[in-house]
Amino acid sequence: MPDFTAKDVQALREKTGVGMMDCKKALTEAGGDMEKATELLREKGLAAAAKKAGRIAAEGLVKCVTDGDVSVVLEVNSETDFVSKNKDFSAFVDAVGMTVAKQNPADLDALLKLTLDGSGDTVEAALQEKILVIGENLKIRRFERHVGAAATYIHGEGKIGVMVAFETDVADKCGFAEMGRDVAMQIAAITPQYVGRDDVPADVVAKEKEILTAQAMNEGKPQNIAEKMVQGRINKFYKDVCLLEQAFVKDGDITVGQYVENVAKELGGSVKVKCFTRFERGEGLEKRVDDFAGEIASMMK
Repeated sequence: MPDFTAKDVQALREKTGVGMMDCKKALTEAGGDMEKATELLREKGLAAAAKKAGRIAAEGLVKCVTDGDVSVVLEVNSETDFVSKNKDFSAFVDAVGMTVAKQNPADLDALLKLTLDGSGDTVEAALQEKILVIGENLKIRRFERHVGAAATYIHGEGKIGVMVAFETDVADKCGFAEMGRDVAMQIAAITPQYVGRDDVPADVVAKEKEILTAQAMNEGKPQNIAEKMVQGRINKFYKDVCLLEQAFVKDGDITVGQYVENVAKELGGSVKVKCFTRFERGEGLEKRVDDFAGEIASMMK
């Protein structure tokens, strides 16, 4: 018997986009270790950089709300897309976001115990009431809150929400809001993982270099040439995963970092991107795909 199941093959297929037979072979070679199998597929050039977000399955809304200098991005899930278009559901999500903004709960459990903004009920009681009325299971999944200069952006009627926090002395100047929105839109579109290369953990860089070296060696390059190739490819890795090093979507001749610096100079001050949050509706949540699972299960026999 293999050291993995049909579900493992399915998960690796969804994570890497590689064919099922190659996923099965990689898991066999890796002794059922999912991370090692992913690395093997990448070393063979079969998989693009693995995205850990997982499969997009759930419906619902991602929203951003602001209250003075407080910004919030949150996700509330529903079972169907139909519910996500319901005005009552949308208003409930807004109220939950405003509750987070005004009352600053430590986590989801604390949030459920708070009084919903504009209501006499707790968030938990209001949620249960919505479940009864709408007839679907609803779940407040996650939120992030920031106090200070920030920009928010919602894409696709609640599919993607972004909140970017800044350190700046020009937040009140004309032009800052447009710059902030541009950066938030960049994050929504290109999905960076870090602000800058200094934010990338050392173990992540080391693992990437290891994989890139294996790729070069598998291409038949000698060790010394492979090492030089890795230096060039690691720079491309930074440009892919670091916001400030990405090509700016509105002007491909400059990076996002250069764009932010240019705007700061125009406004006569300083602007630094501190951090960002990007929520995509349903990312990482599983969805039943019975026919696909059955196809994989048949391969395991």
